[in-house]
Amino acid sequence: MNPENGTPHSGEAYLSSEFIRDAWYVAAWDHEVGHSGTLARTLLGEPVVFYRDTQGQVVALADKCPHRAAPLSHGRVEGDHIRCLYHGMQFNPQGACTDIPGQSQIPPSACVKAYRVVERDRFIWIWMGDPALADPARILDFFWHDHPEWRMKPGYIHYQAHYQLVVDNLLDFSHLSFVHPTTLGTVSNAQVRAQIDRLTDDAAGPGLRITRWYINDEMSPNHQRVATFEGLVDRWQIYEWHAPAFLRMDAGSAPTGTGAPEGTRVPEALQFRHTSVQTPETDGTTHYFFCQAHHFMLDRPEITEAIFQDVVKAFGEDRSIIEAQQRNLNLDPHFKPVATAHDSGLNQARFIIKRRLQQEAAMASPATRQKTSP
Repeated sequence: MNPENGTPHSGEAYLSSEFIRDAWYVAAWDHEVGHSGTLARTLLGEPVVFYRDTQGQVVALADKCPHRAAPLSHGRVEGDHIRCLYHGMQFNPQGACTDIPGQSQIPPSACVKAYRVVERDRFIWIWMGDPALADPARILDFFWHDHPEWRMKPGYIHYQAHYQLVVDNLLDFSHLSFVHPTTLGTVSNAQVRAQIDRLTDDAAGPGLRITRWYINDEMSPNHQRVATFEGLVDRWQIYEWHAPAFLRMDAGSAPTGTGAPEGTRVPEALQFRHTSVQTPETDGTTHYFFCQAHHFMLDRPEITEAIFQDVVKAFGEDRSIIEAQQRNLNLDPHFKPVATAHDSGLNQARFIIKRRLQQEAAMASPATRQKTSP
């Protein structure tokens, strides 16, 4: 990886097969794990089963019985426990086997991995790395998911593509002019250069703040469909990105000249908070969690639904081109891109991801462990 622009060196794969592990990932929306039954989901190449215990707390265990590797998600929740319905072994929320039918002695190896889980902002967060480093203070804030002054509908897409391709797409909004001409984009999206600032003091780790202002510009098609005013606008897209793949965006449109660039949001302004979160499933597939929250017309659920459907349509447009990219890269994994001026954000993000991977590898090496041991 070139430290100057984040592009691969000659011979280096364009898409990494490694994942950052010491990080909080989104595993599911809260409604996906019900108060009965299980949810099976592969995360970072590991099969995981989720269920709720008798107190309603989410439990996450490796979805692979140690007896014959049958998925526990095909099993049955029994109180706080889960029972494999192949040969009946039962496991508690800590992953320890508590019952083997027809056998009184339970081997110490009869256990499954248990994962740290936190439920916050309607997300179920999971820590896939070293449990000793799982600090909930590092979880990013998505307050608009359940705040009374915002409305949203949660969404999910399963991508047949590497998560980095989705990150690339989100960090270069010049594509809006061409991929989304009837949904999110205007001609000016491809003309406006973004301001990119490094975030270094955030609890979630290094990241980027990317700012775009479109002054005295036309409204994007999706804003026109819900606006209560007409005419030119001052439009903004201000978003923060953190590794591995979290994007939080403040976006909107206000009648031009009403002070939006200076921080004034007049009552008729359209204010949105957008969530885009990617969790790798494998090195070729991705879980994508999203929502577009709005801060206006809160008592009109049809507006929430219309905004959601607009985003679903636009993300279908993204998915089409990104999955086509992936098919090309499957045939040419060492592809080396020709850079353009709009690539700065995504290249910096790739460099941050690469540095995180290198740091984890260094901490996992025997020499580093010996140096840091008491």
